[in-house]
Amino acid sequence: MKKILVVGGSKGIGNAIVQHLVSHHTVYNFSRTAPSFGHNNLHHFQGDILTDDLPDLDALDSIIYCPGSINLKPISRLSLDEFREDFEINVIGAVKTIQHYLPLLKKGNKPSILLFSTVATTLGMPFHASVAASKSGVEGLMKSLGAELAPTIRVNAIAPTVTDTDLASKLLRNEKMIENITDRHPLKKFLNPEEVANMAAFLISEKAAAISGQVLKMDCGIVSFKI
Repeated sequence: MKKILVVGGSKGIGNAIVQHLVSHHTVYNFSRTAPSFGHNNLHHFQGDILTDDLPDLDALDSIIYCPGSINLKPISRLSLDEFREDFEINVIGAVKTIQHYLPLLKKGNKPSILLFSTVATTLGMPFHASVAASKSGVEGLMKSLGAELAPTIRVNAIAPTVTDTDLASKLLRNEKMIENITDRHPLKKFLNPEEVANMAAFLISEKAAAISGQVLKMDCGIVSFKI
């Protein structure tokens, strides 16, 4: 049984990850709201990753950092503060978490770190300038730490395409948009949170012992995208 910290596990992909892991592992969730379910193996700590202190833990084997943003606007309408906010949520929050728990993680059982990017970093999607810029920072952080922390700690990232969560609700707000997004993916589907949770569980497991410094794209075969 591993001890796993999930930051942002109360909603969306993070919540699906917590639900997937909690039956077989001790899961610590740090988020602004509590998950919608309880479990004997789940320990919730309420707080904001950007403003509050992280909890002190006795032991830790994996960190999964889930907070993200989808701030979709033309570049002319994006303020510098919005760029800063997206960078703070996606990159600085991850750095804060990793720095806080790194000494503990180095003592963990085959420890790992998992971050989240997006397909927008490589596809060139319109109106994604802010989120793509910050998630590109996540990928750079992941690759650097994958080299720096080897061979003790594995570091990877998942880059999902559109996933059916509250965060992506603006992209899936009506049947026509759902149909268009489905058709643009060669596999004729987009993701559900449980699919991403399955990949997350794999990447922090011993089955992925040879994978580090990698961005695992869950793109449903997409090669281009326009809103």
